[in-house]
Amino acid sequence: MIVLDGKALAKQIEQDLRVRVDVIKEKTGRTPILATILVGADPASATYVRMKGNACKRVGMDSIRVDMPHETTTEQLKAKIQELNDNQDVHGILLQHPVPSHIDERACFEQIDLEKDVDGVTCLGFGRMSMGESAFGSCTPQGIMHLLQHYNIELSGKEAVVVGRSPILGKPMAMMLLNANCTVTMCHSRTQDLAETVKRADIVVGAVGVPELIRTEWIKKGAVVVDAGFHPTDNGGVGDIQRLGMEEVAGAYTPVPGGVGPMTINTLIRQTVMAAEKSAGITVNANS
Repeated sequence: MIVLDGKALAKQIEQDLRVRVDVIKEKTGRTPILATILVGADPASATYVRMKGNACKRVGMDSIRVDMPHETTTEQLKAKIQELNDNQDVHGILLQHPVPSHIDERACFEQIDLEKDVDGVTCLGFGRMSMGESAFGSCTPQGIMHLLQHYNIELSGKEAVVVGRSPILGKPMAMMLLNANCTVTMCHSRTQDLAETVKRADIVVGAVGVPELIRTEWIKKGAVVVDAGFHPTDNGGVGDIQRLGMEEVAGAYTPVPGGVGPMTINTLIRQTVMAAEKSAGITVNANS
């Protein structure tokens, strides 16, 4: 049984990114910059933004943090994003989700230039990724694909079940697995007889946002189990997939925490470095 250790892989990738950032600085005299926008004062979102800023520092990048008040309008936020689009020193833009409910979040995501959409949130980026064209993938599913690739998990011809259909996780995850030649079934919280569908899967991705919705007894012997959920508890936290007894059933699984989570932020940083390399005319391996 393989533990898909995202924390260890993210650390390893950061060492490589430090070298790549040094090459960019040497060639251009400029430091890659990720701009993060936080609207309102949601404490969880503020923590995530801080974590992303710290990850930038660890690889030698800079970050610009843009804090905007809760009462910011859609137009004001779009104008700020356009300002960052026009700033040649900024290589990636992240709009922290969720924004206050009175703002049209989708319209603001769409304002981000494709070249700077390092979080993979635009419709254009999703469409290009789905068609196998060049675009930055949504960070959590892209991070999962990197993790599976690192551990040499065979995907071609396998039956994959993705439980969850969010625009930045479930839907792009299904498309990425499809592009990797999996046969993909998408499920969600209203799927009838979810257990029977999951039981067929060689690869199960829990991305539904419901604590331990997917039960251990549903998992096929030897299946690869990827848990993209995290729900804080008094004992640390649980995912979307029950952990009890998983070691005896799964062929490989992601721990919670320490599996998918570290790969999400790591992918954001990696894609910002890729955007800076593209801007500087530096060619790197497509799988880097």
